[in-house]
Amino acid sequence: MLAQPNSGAPLIDGFAFAEAGKSLRGLCRVHDFARLRGLVSSDEGELMYEVAGTRDEVGRPALGLKITGTLQLTCQRCLKALPFPLQVEAVLALAESEAEIETRPVVPDEPDWIVGSREMAVGTLLEDEILLAIPFAPRHERCSGDPALKGEGQASPFADLRGLLNRGGRATN
Repeated sequence: MLAQPNSGAPLIDGFAFAEAGKSLRGLCRVHDFARLRGLVSSDEGELMYEVAGTRDEVGRPALGLKITGTLQLTCQRCLKALPFPLQVEAVLALAESEAEIETRPVVPDEPDWIVGSREMAVGTLLEDEILLAIPFAPRHERCSGDPALKGEGQASPFADLRGLLNRGGRATN
């Protein structure tokens, strides 16, 4: 049922895996995710994962994914490294085809849908969920690149407006 392709990422038969309630655990290297490498400041490190075959709330075959670890992102304010604790839990319902997915209404509380197959790359499933979990513009909670935190006495760009409001809104030349 499990095969090991050249890249080192396991392959599963999605429907059989879900039907049998199988599970798979392991470690994956951040470096092995090609699409993720361009978004991290360092591709060092490993992430722990678990894939479990299950059924959704109405009995359809599904895959449960859990991924934990730490990614090294880049703060978009100061451009320094930002450790990002990754905690992903997702349920992916398996469809027979894209057409089946397209006919289903989008319901926020239901699992996401993916096309299942006899050869599903676990690495691709993991990478997709990791990419969805990364913030669009990661930044430190209290960043040294934030001028408001530097205390450099910089004047606010709205200081002149405050002066106008205090004078009754009349500009003087």
